[in-house]
Amino acid sequence: MIGRRAVLGGGAALLAARAIGQSLAYRLHPQSISDGIWLIRGADAPIERSNGGAIANITLIATDAGAVLVDAGPSLRYGEALDRLARTLTGKRVARVYLTHFHPDHSYGTAAFAPDQIAATPALIDELTREGPGFADGMYRLLGDWMRGTELHLPGHRITTPGETVGGRRFTLLALSGHSPVDLAVLDQATGTLIAGDLVFHDRAPSTPHADLAVWRTALATLKASDHRVVVPGHGPFDPTPSTAIDQTRDWLDWLEQALNDAVRDGLDMVEAGAMPIPPRFAAMKAARYELQRSVAHLYPAIEARSLARVDRR
Repeated sequence: MIGRRAVLGGGAALLAARAIGQSLAYRLHPQSISDGIWLIRGADAPIERSNGGAIANITLIATDAGAVLVDAGPSLRYGEALDRLARTLTGKRVARVYLTHFHPDHSYGTAAFAPDQIAATPALIDELTREGPGFADGMYRLLGDWMRGTELHLPGHRITTPGETVGGRRFTLLALSGHSPVDLAVLDQATGTLIAGDLVFHDRAPSTPHADLAVWRTALATLKASDHRVVVPGHGPFDPTPSTAIDQTRDWLDWLEQALNDAVRDGLDMVEAGAMPIPPRFAAMKAARYELQRSVAHLYPAIEARSLARVDRR
């Protein structure tokens, strides 16, 4: 026989579970940026429980075959929300998900999609295979129940050509690197919309956990030379011009590299380097201090190793 206390306890648990589910709902606000293209903005902040890890920009594009997504967000729950939004905006389900790189704020929403819907370069598939389990552990620790049920789905569609057509819409696919070992930018030929992934940040400081700054600058030059009109950055607001966000990203990377080299030359330790002044032109940039301090952690040891001779090898 089930007692009154057990019934009440079970009811309370059910209500708590429902409350958790309701409180952890992603609320997506699509911004129309071009003909049949919407931007779903990520939070200009680090990955936190308060934002459910939804810090990356996602692009949704209408085609005759179904919606195309560029990136998928951080979790199963987010991917499911994107799928519902695609049906609302286009009347069709998601036909293709292009992944721009392997960072989990862009890729773990693939849990909501079948492998044959998800597209990436062979090199990126290799990166996801190697890095996926470790990123999953970190995301679960950071986000807890936001990640419930999330299991990275590896892409089943391999990008092997510089362009593809989906539902009558032609995309140029630019395989690059710099922000990460393997990056992809997607150019919608009909509208000239360049979806740059994290190769481009706008009014939000670039992150550098796997960056090669010299290679990144080369990628930015390639993007700037492409036949595009407007830019969707990986983080930060839509850029209605061809080059403002690209130039700003390049400016930050140039300053960052020179500042860190100068800091090593001047004998600053890592804490002091993370506290250095940030130029006024970057004052309005979101997460600038946070990303400077992260970049010190990511890049400083290698700069010190190049710049400072070891006393035992003199």
